Amino acid sequence: MTTTLITGANKGLGHETARRLTEAGHTVLLGARDPGRGQAAAGRIGARFLQLDVTSEESVLAAAERVHEEIGHLDVLVNNAGITGPLKEAEELTADDMRTLYDTNVFGAVRVTRAFLALLRAGKTPTVVNVSSGLGSLAIAAEPERFESLLPVYYPSPGYNSSKAALNMITAQYAKAFPEITFNAVDPGWTATDFNGHRGVQTVEEGAEVIVRMATRGGEGPTGGFFGNSGPVPW
Repeated sequence: MTTTLITGANKGLGHETARRLTEAGHTVLLGARDPGRGQAAAGRIGARFLQLDVTSEESVLAAAERVHEEIGHLDVLVNNAGITGPLKEAEELTADDMRTLYDTNVFGAVRVTRAFLALLRAGKTPTVVNVSSGLGSLAIAAEPERFESLLPVYYPSPGYNSSKAALNMITAQYAKAFPEITFNAVDPGWTATDFNGHRGVQTVEEGAEVIVRMATRGGEGPTGGFFGNSGPVPW
């Protein structure tokens, strides 16, 4: 039985991914900060709730200890938890705004990955999927009109976009540092969720497709890459 942890999974892409992987036979640990929402979300799809706040070292370590005691390993980690942060113009964006964004989108993934490394190494086919965004692509940022097929709407957001660019680099570096674990970043595309006020052009089912695909490779395939529903995404 494949054991999979998904952070920020009480709604949106995380919840749809959890639903799909539960249906595929995974034992899914649905990570969420709020116990009420998390337990309700897990109950709807037959997953197991795991209280986890990616911005809290104490919470992350406690979650890892619980998985160690109850299961003893982890096969797949999906770092999905993320926030948009304040949508401010560049001249209004403060260092504190950036810090808040990075604490979830970047440092959160680092906290969780580090805390669960030993459990991943104990898994049969350790796999980490970092949920990124095409907005974090430096190539797309330089020429957004050239990549409209990958990202129909480009939004210039220094805080959010740079946090996803940082997550991409961390993914590439982890892939080199831990060759025994498969690490990849994914771009779900512009998906209609609470994240963007449901303005996306894809359904949540469509957006979750690439996450599910990379989470079910069983350790096979590429590592250290950046992928979307239609294939590789430029860095």
